[in-house]
Amino acid sequence: MGLLFLHEDREYLLAPGETLETDLGILEVPEDVAPGDTVETHLGTAFTARALRGPDLFHHFERTGAPMLPRDVGLILGETGAGTGDRVLDAGTGTGVLAAALARAGADVVTYERDAEFAAVARENMALGGVADRVDVRTGDVRDALDELAEAPFDVLTLDTEDAPAVVEHAPDLLVPGGFLAVYTPFVEQTRAANEAAREAGLADVTTTETIQREMDFDERGSRPSTAPVGHTGFLTLARRE
Repeated sequence: MGLLFLHEDREYLLAPGETLETDLGILEVPEDVAPGDTVETHLGTAFTARALRGPDLFHHFERTGAPMLPRDVGLILGETGAGTGDRVLDAGTGTGVLAAALARAGADVVTYERDAEFAAVARENMALGGVADRVDVRTGDVRDALDELAEAPFDVLTLDTEDAPAVVEHAPDLLVPGGFLAVYTPFVEQTRAANEAAREAGLADVTTTETIQREMDFDERGSRPSTAPVGHTGFLTLARRE
């Protein structure tokens, strides 16, 4: 598992035994480093080790695309209740932020990523995040394994893929009774298709919401939501197998 190493406004996510070369010197991370320890570069610059927290994964995982924002991850965790003892099927691994968060909540995750290079990066991220033992990153299209996966249904199904509606059709076979579906989509057309597929599949409590967040501005004139561009990220469709 990796740790964050901090010096003033610098932050680096490093694993024990890793070496980092910076303008502040070469930082060699001891194998037995622990949170709170101070490690100096060969030039004498001190870095303090800090344990990872969930939001740190978003900021420091190696990226293979735009990762899901912490607020959207939080919505999925809160709406599905994924946690200790649950089994989660995830498709569209990408950077792996959602899969790692689910694992840190105590779930065991099987996640599919079609791009082999992306999958390799995700495995490295899982190791840095300390959840490699809980996240099985598989290379391939989840649609090719649906029959096999249905033999042992999951508690939660999370999808962040272009073909999500085609997988949603099989959700009743992939989920245990009472299990949750969460589909994250960037475009309205995909969102509507996922919602309709969930209804046609006979899932219950089908809802779709826009994920949006605005910061507050505080100054001498008063307080109000920021006039900066609206913080839209995507759409979240939720449903449940009865």
